[in-house]
Amino acid sequence: MDFISHGLWGSITFGRKSRWSFGLAFAIGMAPDLFSFGVLYIAAAFGFSLKPDFSHGTPPESTIPHYVHQLYNCTHSFVVFLVVFVFVWLFLKRPVWELGAWGLHILADVPLHTYAFFPTPVLWPFSNWKFDGWQWTTPAVLIPNFVLLVLLYTWYIRHLYLANKKEQTRQKAISNYPLKESP
Repeated sequence: MDFISHGLWGSITFGRKSRWSFGLAFAIGMAPDLFSFGVLYIAAAFGFSLKPDFSHGTPPESTIPHYVHQLYNCTHSFVVFLVVFVFVWLFLKRPVWELGAWGLHILADVPLHTYAFFPTPVLWPFSNWKFDGWQWTTPAVLIPNFVLLVLLYTWYIRHLYLANKKEQTRQKAISNYPLKESP
């Protein structure tokens, strides 16, 4: 799945408490790809790595530097996610539910990556098991993803609008009641 969709799914699922929560879940939802392929593109921009050629489809994995594979293993492992989630929970003495966007990213990638290009190492470092799923760039996957996101965000924005309108009506009603003066 593209990293923007990961952010959108993460924020709609785990970030609806507040704007800050929404932004945090959005960033965390994109983070696994940014901390693997984003690092590659930054390194390529500064001349430290070659930029992969996607002009003819997905390039062979052998053309992607080894460090990207290692970063991908760490950022796309549900085991690593669970360890970090529990550590943060213990450290802060409360769960940070926005981190769930990371777990959702991994779980969404499992069926949406093929053996052809970066299948998701969901059980790494304990197992190299990977699922040969469907390519997320195919129209049969991409179009439903976008349609579902549009529908969910339409519902969410409408929900926020109606909740805000209800709150404004409530505030107006409160301000119209005269205060009784005590004797």
